[in-house]
Amino acid sequence: MAIAYIIGLGRSGIAAARVLKTDGWDVILSDRSDSSTLEKTRQALEQEGIIVKLGHNPTLIATNLPELIVVSPGVPWDIPFLVEARDRKIDVIGELELAWRYLKSLPWVGITGTNGKTTTTALAASIFQASGLHAPSCGNIGYAACELALSSQKFDWIIAEISSYQGESSRELAPKIGIWTTFTPDHLNRHKTLDNYYAIKASVLHRCEYQIFNGDDPYLHQVGLHQWADAYWTTTKGKENLLCDASKGIYIQDNWIVAFGELIAPLNLFKMVGSHNQQNLLMAVGAARLAGIEKGAIAQAIASFKGVPHRLELICNVQGIDFINDSKATNYDAAEVGLVSVKSPVILIAGGEVKEGDDTRWIKQIKEKVSTVLLIGEAAEIFSQRLQESGYETYEIVETLDNAVKRGLELGQKQKAKVVLLSPACASFDQYQSFEHRGDHFRQLCRELT
Repeated sequence: MAIAYIIGLGRSGIAAARVLKTDGWDVILSDRSDSSTLEKTRQALEQEGIIVKLGHNPTLIATNLPELIVVSPGVPWDIPFLVEARDRKIDVIGELELAWRYLKSLPWVGITGTNGKTTTTALAASIFQASGLHAPSCGNIGYAACELALSSQKFDWIIAEISSYQGESSRELAPKIGIWTTFTPDHLNRHKTLDNYYAIKASVLHRCEYQIFNGDDPYLHQVGLHQWADAYWTTTKGKENLLCDASKGIYIQDNWIVAFGELIAPLNLFKMVGSHNQQNLLMAVGAARLAGIEKGAIAQAIASFKGVPHRLELICNVQGIDFINDSKATNYDAAEVGLVSVKSPVILIAGGEVKEGDDTRWIKQIKEKVSTVLLIGEAAEIFSQRLQESGYETYEIVETLDNAVKRGLELGQKQKAKVVLLSPACASFDQYQSFEHRGDHFRQLCRELT
């Protein structure tokens, strides 16, 4: 039997292992971590005939080479093991690409971009489902894609959020409709250069039959006309700002959502704040119309859509102060959008594991809207220095989220703040397993205040 090697014992790695085992492969699943929880998972999977190696760094043994290696999204694409495997002409792919091989007879919507992916994916899935289509979301949101490949259910569409990590490890993934939400520097510690990062996302879009771009994004707007002449474009700024003919545009005009020259729904049906969310909405509406979904279903989905967890999620109001969870703002651009979208004055909770990027516009928003910044995690010292250098001095280093939430309420009352906003501008891995883990903890702490 052919051997498949899976790296990463997370949700996507387990789903990939099960798909291949079901298809008759000999499967070895490897993870460099080891814990009592992983040991229980190992025992369960070995009962299914899947070999699991914990605390393990894989090596290639010439006498027993795998035919296929499947990589979970968090595993760097350029580790020596994978480089050697590709040099030896072993098929090395990501979990999303594996799912595509089993589900490519179905039409996909693929959503990529630096920020806005999750909301756009959730909106698109909500609209497709409101029209009666069985269209689950997967990738970075909802299911691991291989869980859908394992399912016996019949799907009409697959709505996939595609990170740069997943795009990098996909050679053939070709959604019918591709959406590119935004483009700013991110993940450069992994992708090295902005050109590499752009090329990864562009490679997915080039393979799509239809492409939808956010025409309000400065970078995409700049490259759009000469690189993506046949694409569909969105703008929140009226028909005259489209980068394409109105027959291929999705835009807002006189407070109406318009797609391909046709009025779809009044904008006031949409309850999410911020022009960035209107951009996300337009891209989702464009995909829905390309898929033939009726206006009524689109309007119904827009009116009932409440947003996604961890992205400007209102948790509670305590003594007149809104506590808002924006834990998904893991870079400066997303955190800037978070600040733009809320009322001021704001008590901002920021910090975590620092990422590369330009913090200029984020700090400008802090100066305009924030009465105090509460700094947590590894980034606290670095952020305090950057704020001082820019002439902003009303910050406190509070170290943990527990301290930040309590202090946020105290300061909020004194400073008559409208909002205590967790919008970290950082990854979470210094103190948490994920941005979701961080956001769930914030939610719990806020509810304890009430």
